[in-house]
Amino acid sequence: MQETTGGAAPRHAGAQGPRPAAHKIVVVGGGSTYTPELIDGFARLRDVLPVAELVLVDPSAHRLDLVGGLAKRIFARQGHPGAITTTGDLDAALDGADAVLLQLRVGGQAARMQDETWPLECGCVGQETTGAGGLAKALRTVPVVLDIAERVRSIAPDAWIIDFTNPVGIVTRALLKAGHKAVGLCNVAIGFQRKFAALLGTEPSEVHLGHVGLNHLTWETSVRLGGPRGEDVLPALLAEHADAVAADLHLPRAVLDRLGVVPSYYLRYYYAHDEVVRELRTRPSRAAEVAAMEEQLLAMYGDPALDEKPALLARRGGAYYSEAAVDLAAALLGGGGTSAGGRGAGSPHQVVNAFNNGTLPFLPDDAVIEVQAAVGPTGAAPLPVPALDPLYAGLVAQVTAYEDLALDAALRGGRERVFRALLAHPLIGQYAYADALTDQLIAHNREHLAWA
Repeated sequence: MQETTGGAAPRHAGAQGPRPAAHKIVVVGGGSTYTPELIDGFARLRDVLPVAELVLVDPSAHRLDLVGGLAKRIFARQGHPGAITTTGDLDAALDGADAVLLQLRVGGQAARMQDETWPLECGCVGQETTGAGGLAKALRTVPVVLDIAERVRSIAPDAWIIDFTNPVGIVTRALLKAGHKAVGLCNVAIGFQRKFAALLGTEPSEVHLGHVGLNHLTWETSVRLGGPRGEDVLPALLAEHADAVAADLHLPRAVLDRLGVVPSYYLRYYYAHDEVVRELRTRPSRAAEVAAMEEQLLAMYGDPALDEKPALLARRGGAYYSEAAVDLAAALLGGGGTSAGGRGAGSPHQVVNAFNNGTLPFLPDDAVIEVQAAVGPTGAAPLPVPALDPLYAGLVAQVTAYEDLALDAALRGGRERVFRALLAHPLIGQYAYADALTDQLIAHNREHLAWA
């Protein structure tokens, strides 16, 4: 491994008296252009989650050189005493790890470009986390993640795995069903928390979301101030600010007025499917935009004078990912403190992806849902939620069935299993489309599918 700047912070008590234990954190996919956002969060929130060593793991030595160099300069600028290391050797990185963050993209942006284009040929949404493109990503990703997790179990069996790799719900379900110490994380909830806090003129830590559903299929059914038993201000928020919220979601305000809740922006793929397909057919794909942005970002990261995350990174996606990741890791590792504007590390209530275990009674216990959960050193336990309106419960149940079939296809392979998963997906659902999409999926992903 390549060592970095400064000495590592002590892992136990220091000369000034007892200090919280500093941890070794491993980031798999550390060469991602997302990573400086994560590094900035670890640097700013070092009192929330003390880090002795942060290891960036990536198969691309070029990316590691650029991203790792900027990461070291960010730590140095903000006076963080921890060490940053970069390596392509996962086993070496895992030795002594306390937490492992997964943010990998199997096949890179080239595979994402395909995920977002070939489904459009059948008139279906082309998107990297849902529909046929999302299934393709799951099939590529699950076997790789499970291999990494087995290495974590062998080398650092006490380490927590935090999965930010999409599709988070399916990947987290694969990890949990295989018995790994894992929690799934998405930035949708923290994004809503920050947005609502700004609209309400309060601190994000005061905003408790009634966030319920599956990853990338969620609704905010309440917005309470001061905690889960606080006043629900969602009706007032929508009455005053529905135009601004609807604009962010690219949905008509009338939809929010009729629902009385705030859907995730991913629900637009369901609520306005044909409209989205028409849009996607007439403009460059998001993958093309991101690929061009990544070229710019990597060029910036190579500038030895740059020692903070550039403003362009905000357009890359993953907003507030660092704060959410720090809070979750701190809670799982038994930390305390309060993150900058967040719910607070060690807070018992965080939105995560975890086993259902009866929380939504119409789903199997081993479905993975995205809700507020009590998070601590023993893991994440979903909090009770009110009965879900059939309007949402029906869609949740159908997508859960799809995810079950998708995981089966990812674990066991086979054309028929891929077809069944596509046929079950509410954005596809017709046998002719499912047949054609199955052939396209296999053709475009053959190099990543051991069974194809």
